[in-house]
Amino acid sequence: MGVKKIGDIVLIQLADVDSNVYLISDTVIDTGTGFNFTRLRDVLRVFKMPMDNVKQIINTHYHFDHIGGNGYFTGASILIHEADAPVMENGDAEASVADFFGGRMHPMKIGKRLKNGEKLNLGNLEFEVIHTPGHTPGSICLYEKKQKLLISGDTVFASGVGRTDLIGGDFEQLKQSLQKLSKMDIQKILPGHGSVVEKDGAKLIASLLKAAKPPSEDEESDEDEGPI
Repeated sequence: MGVKKIGDIVLIQLADVDSNVYLISDTVIDTGTGFNFTRLRDVLRVFKMPMDNVKQIINTHYHFDHIGGNGYFTGASILIHEADAPVMENGDAEASVADFFGGRMHPMKIGKRLKNGEKLNLGNLEFEVIHTPGHTPGSICLYEKKQKLLISGDTVFASGVGRTDLIGGDFEQLKQSLQKLSKMDIQKILPGHGSVVEKDGAKLIASLLKAAKPPSEDEESDEDEGPI
């Protein structure tokens, strides 16, 4: 766990239970479970960004380990893809797998429903919203064309792809999303969990796509399936 500066992006890794958190200007991408919010608060202060000064949160999807900390950013508007917004607005504990993490899910007000192809200016960077369903119906990646950089949420990691055995998961949709990403000019990947991919991101995605297998229908889901 730790903190890493990647150009204008700060990667914050709090604990294994939490998603990676990314700070770009006054925007936070994913907020972890919220269980380690004091550490997150302290890291943000080091970068002169008190939690109250964060203007917006972009959630890559609706799972609790990515959205549980949203409520600690009292002045922030929440942005998430339109297909995942209802789970958060309804406080759906089952779909968000809050119980798995021992957390409580509360209804959240969505400030903006994101759509595929939408452009987001975050500080000096311009990201394009890439809708990549499969892990959840509204999973997104954020692509920065100039730097050939992808913030991938739980669609793809350095050593695997998102699991599809939870509510809203769809392996065929995930394959299509990976195929789309593999054709893009991607070098660096900043995933929702684990380490950063420094180069040849698109090639890695293509290789992971070839190796990807659907979840077994006769085995129960467990944490060995991969990050939630």
